[in-house]
Amino acid sequence: MNGAVVFSVVATGTGIAAMVAAAVALRALGSWRGRVESLEAGLAGLRRELEMLASISARTGRHVQRVEQEFSGVAERIDLVESRGAAMPGSLDEAISWARRGVDADKLAQQFGLTSAEAELVSRLHGVKRSA
Repeated sequence: MNGAVVFSVVATGTGIAAMVAAAVALRALGSWRGRVESLEAGLAGLRRELEMLASISARTGRHVQRVEQEFSGVAERIDLVESRGAAMPGSLDEAISWARRGVDADKLAQQFGLTSAEAELVSRLHGVKRSA
């Protein structure tokens, strides 16, 4: 065997090995391409879900703001009632007692610092029942 034949056999073997390696690489590339496409589809689904969650979050935020606006005065009113109760301990109990003795709502409001609606409520709930 001369050098040219050996070189030719080695070159052919190397070429076949390179072709096999290329075929294996192409097959692996096809497998990876399928995996990438699957991941991209999953990512698109996640994007849609994220957009839906963002929309829900925005609507919830607007709803919370609306509720806060509707009930913003409640905290102030509670503070007022609590401070009134601290300033005049037992005044509501005393107003109830007076209402049970027949004192009218106007007098209860004046005497105990109740609003007219509060005094009317105390009078209706605890006052003397009058027959019509």
